[in-house]
Amino acid sequence: CTMSFARALYSAITWGAQPLLRRKLRRRARAEPGYAVAVHERFGRYAQPLDSLVGHSGMDALGRFVWVHAVSLGETRAAAILLRELRAQVPGMRLLLTHGTATGRAEGEKLLQPGDVQVWLPWDTPGAVARFLRQFRPAIGVLMETEVWPNLIAACQRRGVPLVLANARLNDKSWRGARRLAPLALPAYRALTAVWAQSQADAERLQDLGAPVRGVFGNLKFDVVPEPAQIEMGQRWRMLAGRPVVMLASSREGEEAMWLEFFKSKRPVGQSDQAQAASKNIANVTLPEVQWLIVPRHPNRFDEVARLLQDAGLRVARRSAWQGDVPVAADVWLGDSIGEMAAYYTLADVVLLGGSFAPLGGQNLIEAAACGCPVVVGPHTFNFAEATELACEAGAAWRTPGLPAAVDKALALVQHPHDLEKARAAATAFAQAHRGAARATARQVADLLGVAASSAKD
Repeated sequence: CTMSFARALYSAITWGAQPLLRRKLRRRARAEPGYAVAVHERFGRYAQPLDSLVGHSGMDALGRFVWVHAVSLGETRAAAILLRELRAQVPGMRLLLTHGTATGRAEGEKLLQPGDVQVWLPWDTPGAVARFLRQFRPAIGVLMETEVWPNLIAACQRRGVPLVLANARLNDKSWRGARRLAPLALPAYRALTAVWAQSQADAERLQDLGAPVRGVFGNLKFDVVPEPAQIEMGQRWRMLAGRPVVMLASSREGEEAMWLEFFKSKRPVGQSDQAQAASKNIANVTLPEVQWLIVPRHPNRFDEVARLLQDAGLRVARRSAWQGDVPVAADVWLGDSIGEMAAYYTLADVVLLGGSFAPLGGQNLIEAAACGCPVVVGPHTFNFAEATELACEAGAAWRTPGLPAAVDKALALVQHPHDLEKARAAATAFAQAHRGAARATARQVADLLGVAASSAKD
């Protein structure tokens, strides 16, 4: 009874928050136009006729949509790895792909094949969720990593739609938050059909919430295969750079400013404190002999970061302005593109991993390792704790107490070619040693589809 009351209260709050959601989407769309696309889908209203999407109502489960929800860019890249295996194991499957962010949706467009459909996941009100499920009638739902929505899960359970959590992770902070909201969170986790966790620690936290953990398969992103064209492009850029490249990758708000502060502290030899204080321009500060590359995590911050660097007196060459894919001479290259991380990682000799220097939990280092690029992280890696620890143990990554120490470590590596080559080999070996999650997960999804198909025929 308490749990039913909790979800009723939650439903009332989500219903009442719809005007705020619309306002937030309008505001986000000013920086990222993708948020203005098909807003009606956010509320469970779709333009496509039902019959053209799923055919006649007598279709068995294998003829209906395999629904995959990948909320943002990282989850969509993980979904791409899973889908490659899933299409091999379920030939002819039709994909229903949903997202929550504009970057996720843009990346997801690349994964579509004829007959597939891409829409926004609806806001978690009972009405929107019911319209979504009536419209598409998925045979199975695969939620990527962390996406647990109480009304969505309850509606799938009522309709008999198997709903699984793949590549599942749950850090300690999120686990504590779910425990505080136990009357709402526990029924949602318990109603999932299956959960496949990234690590044993994730599995234990998920099981504590009642989730039906059916396996610990590792991280899907270990199965990433960098596109050969991007590898080739990154190698070409590296040749043209003419000096070592150190990248601040997936940087988050405040981390670029930390990077600038580090260089403001490096004044030319012989310059007086007074002269240094009189000049806010740091372009003439003696910088280490490396080419710096900064790639912000979120596209809506590209212009902001460019202004920050230029206001400090640095020459900035944006990737979008490179002529004929040839890097432009500058103090800092700014990676203001989407979908080229493999090329950037191949270009870089060492990566400073964003999100780990501010208390934001870090980003995933697996793609960097797959491209043979060693990683230096800060103290905050709770979102990817196990992968980070394994990489450090393998000699593919190093943990530091903050950005200045991370820069020092990166510069030390590029100044010692033998150590750098050893680290690059360790990164590649680390990535290859942990593969196999995609195939195992796809096999489990295919098995569940087979069970659903048998039930539909009966």
